Amino acid sequence: MPAEPIPALLPETASWLRRRSWSAADRPMDVLLAAKRALGPAGTVSVVLPALDEEATVGDIVRTIRRELVERLPLVDELVVVDSGSADATAAVAAEAGATVVHRDTILPRLPAAPGKGEVLWRSLLVTRGEIVCFVDADLRAFDPALVSGIVGPLLTDPDIQLVKAMYDRPLETDGAVVPAGGGRVTELVARPLLNLHWPELAGFVQPLGGEYAARRSLLERLPFPTGYGVELGLLVDALETAGLDALAQVDVGVRHHRHQDGQALGRMAATIYRTALERLDRTHRLKAAADLVHPLLTQFTRDPETRAFTAHTHPVTATERPPMHTVPEYATRH
Repeated sequence: MPAEPIPALLPETASWLRRRSWSAADRPMDVLLAAKRALGPAGTVSVVLPALDEEATVGDIVRTIRRELVERLPLVDELVVVDSGSADATAAVAAEAGATVVHRDTILPRLPAAPGKGEVLWRSLLVTRGEIVCFVDADLRAFDPALVSGIVGPLLTDPDIQLVKAMYDRPLETDGAVVPAGGGRVTELVARPLLNLHWPELAGFVQPLGGEYAARRSLLERLPFPTGYGVELGLLVDALETAGLDALAQVDVGVRHHRHQDGQALGRMAATIYRTALERLDRTHRLKAAADLVHPLLTQFTRDPETRAFTAHTHPVTATERPPMHTVPEYATRH
């Protein structure tokens, strides 16, 4: 019997994948700098690193960006590390390397901070001024400045682009072994199925949960920010709803090396991402379910080394979100 045909991407997704996927090398630096100069204030770029206990890696990232993209080539106007309560020397290392360091709790102090990366990214809009905001995770190793210039490039050269995600290989490096494409486990097991099933227009994104992306402030300030692990999926889905698929893009920047979390941390991340998706399905009336069908708790187990018994640990699956920044009075007075 003939093999069944392989299902294809939606026609609009296939078209988007051809037209809105690039390599960092497609836009040489001289082209980016000329475009930036031509844009004037609209071409200002802020790079934000959310950081929590990243003293081992944050310094090298900051030094590389400052040396290559601030001093040698004037692409980045502002380099900010937002420390979300590090117990190590993250803040001192980042400042010594040349970043402006701001503590999360000093931003919008009238509102007690919620835990999570998304909270830090949301608050960073209040302490940055660039019209293009580029987010970079602070746990990257062997950092390549093309990770910044690559994703900023389309925003400088194409006025129709609103948000750009980095795409890359994510090797899984553990116990001396390297699995070339073994990273991104939550992406493959949770985020990609959710997007393919519910937002198939976004099925062309290679790294939908990647922490390296750039966007226009005019878009970011209109989006709600999930405070935790769901921020990347939430922003991507909401950007699709707000700006349309053709305003989104992705750029290949090679390989991304970073710290990998253990299985239980990945479970908590997966649950939060799933709940973030549920919130959006409900908000857009794509999901019809009673409130009591969503149980926002995740129970995991560890074995006690002495008794050898399994101990249950239950964690809330948070869905706290901050409102679009343009609705915050303090932001309106600053911008």
